[in-house]
Amino acid sequence: MSDFTSDFWAFYVTAITVVSIIFCLVLLIAVGRLKIKTAADDTTGHVWDDNLREMNNPLPRWWTYMFVLTVLFAFAYLWLYPGLGSRLGSLNWSATAQLQTELERARAQTDPLYARFVSMLPEDLAKDAPAMVVGERLFSNHCAQCHGSDARGNKGFPNLTDDDWLHGGTPDKIKETITQGRVGNMPPMAAAVGSGDDVKNLAQYVLSLSGLAHDSVRAALGRDKFVVCAACHGPDGKGMQAIGSANLTDKIWLHGPGVERTIVDMVSNGRVNVMPAQGGKLLPAQIHVLTAYVWGLSHK
Repeated sequence: MSDFTSDFWAFYVTAITVVSIIFCLVLLIAVGRLKIKTAADDTTGHVWDDNLREMNNPLPRWWTYMFVLTVLFAFAYLWLYPGLGSRLGSLNWSATAQLQTELERARAQTDPLYARFVSMLPEDLAKDAPAMVVGERLFSNHCAQCHGSDARGNKGFPNLTDDDWLHGGTPDKIKETITQGRVGNMPPMAAAVGSGDDVKNLAQYVLSLSGLAHDSVRAALGRDKFVVCAACHGPDGKGMQAIGSANLTDKIWLHGPGVERTIVDMVSNGRVNVMPAQGGKLLPAQIHVLTAYVWGLSHK
Protein backbone atom coordinates (compact mmCIF):
# COMPACT_ATOMS: atom_id res chain seq x y z
CA MET A 1 0.00 0.00 0.00
CA SER A 2 3.02 2.30 -0.06
CA ASP A 3 1.96 3.67 -3.48
CA PHE A 4 -1.18 5.25 -1.97
CA THR A 5 -0.99 8.57 -0.15
CA SER A 6 -4.23 8.30 1.84
CA ASP A 7 -5.35 5.90 4.59
CA PHE A 8 -8.72 5.76 2.85
CA TRP A 9 -7.43 3.23 0.34
CA ALA A 10 -6.23 0.88 3.09
CA PHE A 11 -9.68 1.05 4.67
CA TYR A 12 -11.31 0.59 1.26
CA VAL A 13 -9.36 -2.60 0.52
CA THR A 14 -10.06 -3.94 4.01
CA ALA A 15 -13.79 -3.29 3.72
CA ILE A 16 -14.09 -4.83 0.26
CA THR A 17 -12.18 -7.95 1.35
CA VAL A 18 -14.12 -8.58 4.56
CA VAL A 19 -17.52 -7.79 3.02
CA SER A 20 -16.83 -10.11 0.08
CA ILE A 21 -15.97 -13.06 2.35
CA ILE A 22 -18.99 -12.48 4.60
CA PHE A 23 -21.23 -12.16 1.55
CA CYS A 24 -20.07 -15.56 0.27
CA LEU A 25 -20.91 -17.14 3.62
CA VAL A 26 -24.33 -15.44 3.83
CA LEU A 27 -25.09 -16.46 0.26
CA LEU A 28 -24.31 -20.10 1.06
CA ILE A 29 -26.63 -20.05 4.09
CA ALA A 30 -29.41 -18.30 2.18
CA VAL A 31 -29.25 -20.69 -0.75
CA GLY A 32 -29.28 -23.66 1.65
CA ARG A 33 -32.54 -22.45 3.19
CA LEU A 34 -34.17 -21.43 -0.06
CA LYS A 35 -37.15 -23.57 -0.99
CA ILE A 36 -37.76 -24.09 -4.69
CA LYS A 37 -41.15 -25.18 -5.88
CA THR A 38 -40.78 -28.57 -7.53
CA ALA A 39 -42.93 -30.95 -9.50
CA ALA A 40 -44.31 -34.19 -8.17
CA ASP A 41 -41.20 -36.07 -9.30
CA ASP A 42 -38.96 -33.62 -7.33
CA THR A 43 -37.66 -31.87 -10.45
CA THR A 44 -37.55 -28.13 -11.12
CA GLY A 45 -39.27 -28.44 -14.45
CA HIS A 46 -36.14 -27.54 -16.44
CA VAL A 47 -35.49 -29.97 -19.29
CA TRP A 48 -32.56 -30.13 -21.73
CA ASP A 49 -32.08 -32.34 -24.75
CA ASP A 50 -35.63 -33.67 -24.45
CA ASN A 51 -34.99 -35.92 -21.45
CA LEU A 52 -32.35 -34.35 -19.20
CA ARG A 53 -34.22 -33.02 -16.14
CA GLU A 54 -32.87 -30.86 -13.32
CA MET A 55 -33.40 -32.36 -9.90
CA ASN A 56 -33.91 -30.31 -6.73
CA ASN A 57 -31.35 -32.04 -4.56
CA PRO A 58 -29.48 -30.10 -1.83
CA LEU A 59 -25.74 -29.50 -2.03
CA PRO A 60 -23.65 -32.37 -0.70
CA ARG A 61 -22.72 -31.95 2.95
CA TRP A 62 -19.01 -32.34 2.24
CA TRP A 63 -19.16 -29.52 -0.31
CA THR A 64 -20.87 -27.20 2.15
CA TYR A 65 -18.34 -28.03 4.87
CA MET A 66 -15.44 -27.40 2.46
CA PHE A 67 -16.91 -24.01 1.54
CA VAL A 68 -17.25 -23.03 5.20
CA LEU A 69 -13.70 -24.19 5.91
CA THR A 70 -12.48 -22.07 3.01
CA VAL A 71 -14.15 -18.99 4.50
CA LEU A 72 -12.66 -19.73 7.93
CA PHE A 73 -9.24 -20.24 6.33
CA ALA A 74 -9.56 -16.85 4.63
CA PHE A 75 -10.24 -15.11 7.96
CA ALA A 76 -7.35 -16.96 9.63
CA TYR A 77 -4.99 -16.08 6.78
CA LEU A 78 -5.95 -12.40 6.88
CA TRP A 79 -5.39 -12.36 10.64
CA LEU A 80 -1.91 -13.90 10.37
CA TYR A 81 -0.63 -12.34 7.12
CA PRO A 82 -0.93 -9.01 5.24
CA GLY A 83 -4.09 -8.68 3.20
CA LEU A 84 -6.32 -6.20 5.01
CA GLY A 85 -5.11 -2.89 3.65
CA SER A 86 -2.01 -1.70 5.48
CA ARG A 87 -2.30 -4.25 8.31
CA LEU A 88 0.85 -6.39 8.53
CA GLY A 89 -0.76 -9.38 10.20
CA SER A 90 -0.06 -10.87 13.62
CA LEU A 91 3.05 -12.69 12.35
CA ASN A 92 4.55 -9.44 10.95
CA TRP A 93 5.49 -11.34 7.79
CA SER A 94 6.62 -9.49 4.65
CA ALA A 95 7.96 -10.58 1.29
CA THR A 96 10.92 -8.22 1.73
CA ALA A 97 11.90 -9.77 5.05
CA GLN A 98 11.57 -13.29 3.66
CA LEU A 99 13.68 -12.40 0.64
CA GLN A 100 16.34 -10.90 2.89
CA THR A 101 16.37 -14.03 5.04
CA GLU A 102 16.75 -16.27 1.99
CA LEU A 103 19.53 -14.07 0.61
CA GLU A 104 21.41 -14.20 3.89
CA ARG A 105 21.05 -17.98 3.97
CA ALA A 106 22.34 -18.23 0.40
CA ARG A 107 25.28 -15.93 1.16
CA ALA A 108 26.23 -18.03 4.16
CA GLN A 109 26.47 -21.03 1.84
CA THR A 110 28.32 -19.27 -1.00
CA ASP A 111 30.66 -16.94 0.92
CA PRO A 112 33.33 -19.64 1.47
CA LEU A 113 33.30 -20.41 -2.25
CA TYR A 114 33.52 -16.77 -3.29
CA ALA A 115 36.26 -16.12 -0.75
CA ARG A 116 38.56 -18.37 -2.78
CA PHE A 117 37.55 -16.70 -6.04
CA VAL A 118 38.13 -13.16 -4.75
CA SER A 119 41.71 -14.00 -3.80
CA MET A 120 42.53 -14.86 -7.43
CA LEU A 121 43.34 -12.55 -10.32
CA PRO A 122 40.70 -12.43 -13.09
CA GLU A 123 43.22 -13.86 -15.56
CA ASP A 124 43.78 -16.88 -13.31
CA LEU A 125 40.13 -17.12 -12.38
CA ALA A 126 39.21 -17.43 -16.06
CA LYS A 127 41.09 -20.77 -16.08
CA ASP A 128 39.32 -22.11 -12.99
CA ALA A 129 36.55 -24.48 -14.10
CA PRO A 130 34.32 -24.21 -10.96
CA ALA A 131 34.58 -20.42 -11.06
CA MET A 132 33.60 -20.33 -14.73
CA VAL A 133 30.55 -22.48 -14.02
CA VAL A 134 29.46 -19.81 -11.53
CA GLY A 135 30.39 -17.06 -14.01
CA GLU A 136 28.32 -18.69 -16.72
CA ARG A 137 25.28 -18.76 -14.44
CA LEU A 138 25.76 -15.12 -13.54
CA PHE A 139 26.10 -14.22 -17.20
CA SER A 140 22.95 -16.16 -18.11
CA ASN A 141 20.93 -14.39 -15.40
CA HIS A 142 22.18 -10.83 -15.84
CA CYS A 143 23.82 -10.40 -19.27
CA ALA A 144 22.44 -12.92 -21.77
CA GLN A 145 19.19 -10.97 -22.23
CA CYS A 146 21.12 -8.37 -24.25
CA HIS A 147 24.38 -10.02 -25.29
CA GLY A 148 22.85 -13.43 -26.06
CA SER A 149 23.46 -16.78 -24.42
CA ASP A 150 26.59 -17.21 -26.55
CA ALA A 151 27.75 -13.64 -25.73
CA ARG A 152 28.00 -12.79 -29.44
CA GLY A 153 25.54 -9.94 -29.07
CA ASN A 154 23.03 -8.74 -31.61
CA LYS A 155 22.18 -5.55 -33.45
CA GLY A 156 22.83 -2.77 -30.95
CA PHE A 157 24.45 -5.08 -28.38
CA PRO A 158 28.22 -5.69 -28.46
CA ASN A 159 29.82 -9.04 -29.19
CA LEU A 160 31.83 -9.98 -26.09
CA THR A 161 33.77 -12.80 -27.74
CA ASP A 162 35.90 -10.66 -30.08
CA ASP A 163 38.68 -8.22 -29.25
CA ASP A 164 36.75 -5.04 -30.04
CA TRP A 165 36.05 -2.99 -26.91
CA LEU A 166 34.45 0.46 -26.77
CA HIS A 167 35.76 1.25 -23.28
CA GLY A 168 38.66 -1.18 -23.04
CA GLY A 169 38.89 -4.92 -22.55
CA THR A 170 41.17 -5.16 -19.53
CA PRO A 171 39.74 -6.85 -16.42
CA ASP A 172 39.66 -3.51 -14.61
CA LYS A 173 37.68 -1.84 -17.40
CA ILE A 174 35.29 -4.76 -17.70
CA LYS A 175 34.67 -4.68 -13.94
CA GLU A 176 34.13 -0.93 -14.13
CA THR A 177 31.59 -1.38 -16.94
CA ILE A 178 29.69 -4.11 -15.12
CA THR A 179 29.63 -2.20 -11.84
CA GLN A 180 28.83 1.32 -13.06
CA GLY A 181 27.17 0.66 -16.40
CA ARG A 182 27.70 2.74 -19.53
CA VAL A 183 25.74 5.27 -21.58
CA GLY A 184 26.81 5.66 -25.20
CA ASN A 185 25.50 8.67 -27.11
CA MET A 186 26.04 9.25 -30.82
CA PRO A 187 24.29 12.59 -31.48
CA PRO A 188 22.61 13.33 -34.82
CA MET A 189 25.27 15.08 -36.93
CA ALA A 190 23.61 15.47 -40.35
CA ALA A 191 23.03 19.20 -39.86
CA ALA A 192 26.72 19.72 -39.06
CA VAL A 193 27.87 17.62 -42.03
CA GLY A 194 25.82 19.40 -44.67
CA SER A 195 23.41 18.29 -47.37
CA GLY A 196 22.08 14.81 -47.99
CA ASP A 197 24.79 14.21 -50.59
CA ASP A 198 27.43 15.33 -48.09
CA VAL A 199 26.18 12.74 -45.58
CA LYS A 200 26.29 10.01 -48.24
CA ASN A 201 29.80 11.04 -49.28
CA LEU A 202 30.86 10.92 -45.64
CA ALA A 203 29.38 7.43 -45.38
CA GLN A 204 31.49 6.34 -48.36
CA TYR A 205 34.61 7.71 -46.67
CA VAL A 206 33.80 5.85 -43.45
CA LEU A 207 33.42 2.65 -45.47
CA SER A 208 36.84 3.26 -46.99
CA LEU A 209 38.42 3.49 -43.53
CA SER A 210 37.76 -0.22 -42.94
CA GLY A 211 38.47 -1.30 -46.49
CA LEU A 212 34.86 -2.15 -47.31
CA ALA A 213 33.32 -1.73 -50.74
CA HIS A 214 32.94 2.00 -51.45
CA ASP A 215 32.88 4.65 -54.17
CA SER A 216 36.39 6.16 -54.14
CA VAL A 217 35.30 9.41 -55.82
CA ARG A 218 32.53 10.06 -53.33
CA ALA A 219 34.78 8.95 -50.47
CA ALA A 220 37.31 11.59 -51.49
CA LEU A 221 34.54 14.20 -51.41
CA GLY A 222 33.51 13.06 -47.94
CA ARG A 223 37.01 13.07 -46.47
CA ASP A 224 36.87 16.73 -45.44
CA LYS A 225 33.47 16.19 -43.82
CA PHE A 226 34.97 13.63 -41.47
CA VAL A 227 36.37 16.48 -39.38
CA VAL A 228 32.91 16.60 -37.75
CA CYS A 229 33.36 12.99 -36.62
CA ALA A 230 37.05 13.21 -35.74
CA ALA A 231 36.34 14.98 -32.46
CA CYS A 232 35.07 11.68 -31.04
CA HIS A 233 36.35 8.98 -33.38
CA GLY A 234 39.81 10.50 -33.82
CA PRO A 235 41.39 11.84 -37.02
CA ASP A 236 42.25 8.28 -38.12
CA GLY A 237 38.78 6.93 -37.24
CA LYS A 238 40.11 4.43 -34.70
CA GLY A 239 37.94 5.74 -31.89
CA MET A 240 38.84 6.63 -28.32
CA GLN A 241 38.22 4.19 -25.50
CA ALA A 242 38.39 7.04 -22.98
CA ILE A 243 34.97 8.22 -24.18
CA GLY A 244 33.73 4.94 -25.63
CA SER A 245 33.70 6.01 -29.29
CA ALA A 246 33.72 3.22 -31.85
CA ASN A 247 36.66 2.19 -33.99
CA LEU A 248 35.55 2.79 -37.59
CA THR A 249 38.45 0.92 -39.16
CA ASP A 250 37.90 -2.64 -37.91
CA LYS A 251 34.87 -3.77 -39.97
CA ILE A 252 32.83 -4.36 -36.80
CA TRP A 253 29.45 -2.64 -36.86
CA LEU A 254 27.21 -2.46 -33.81
CA HIS A 255 23.98 -1.18 -35.39
CA GLY A 256 23.83 -2.99 -38.70
CA PRO A 257 25.91 -4.09 -41.69
CA GLY A 258 28.74 -1.92 -42.98
CA VAL A 259 26.86 -0.30 -45.84
CA GLU A 260 26.01 3.26 -46.77
CA ARG A 261 22.43 3.24 -45.45
CA THR A 262 23.56 2.10 -41.99
CA ILE A 263 26.07 4.93 -41.67
CA VAL A 264 23.69 7.53 -43.12
CA ASP A 265 21.08 6.45 -40.57
CA MET A 266 23.58 6.77 -37.72
CA VAL A 267 24.76 10.21 -38.83
CA SER A 268 21.22 11.45 -39.42
CA ASN A 269 19.45 10.04 -36.37
CA GLY A 270 22.18 9.23 -33.85
CA ARG A 271 21.95 6.47 -31.26
CA VAL A 272 21.78 6.13 -27.46
CA ASN A 273 22.92 2.85 -25.93
CA VAL A 274 22.60 2.00 -22.25
CA MET A 275 24.46 -0.70 -20.37
CA PRO A 276 22.67 -0.88 -16.96
CA ALA A 277 24.82 -0.84 -13.85
CA GLN A 278 24.96 -4.15 -11.97
CA GLY A 279 26.68 -2.81 -8.87
CA GLY A 280 23.38 -2.57 -7.00
CA LYS A 281 22.29 -6.08 -8.01
CA LEU A 282 25.42 -8.17 -7.63
CA LEU A 283 27.85 -8.54 -4.77
CA PRO A 284 31.46 -7.41 -5.36
CA ALA A 285 32.56 -11.06 -5.32
CA GLN A 286 29.99 -11.94 -7.97
CA ILE A 287 31.13 -9.04 -10.14
CA HIS A 288 34.71 -10.26 -9.76
CA VAL A 289 33.77 -13.72 -11.05
CA LEU A 290 31.60 -12.29 -13.82
CA THR A 291 34.48 -10.03 -14.88
CA ALA A 292 36.77 -13.04 -15.22
CA TYR A 293 34.13 -14.89 -17.22
CA VAL A 294 33.57 -12.01 -19.66
CA TRP A 295 37.31 -11.40 -20.02
CA GLY A 296 37.81 -15.10 -20.71
CA LEU A 297 35.26 -15.05 -23.55
CA SER A 298 37.73 -13.16 -25.74
CA HIS A 299 40.87 -14.82 -24.34
CA LYS A 300 40.25 -18.50 -24.94
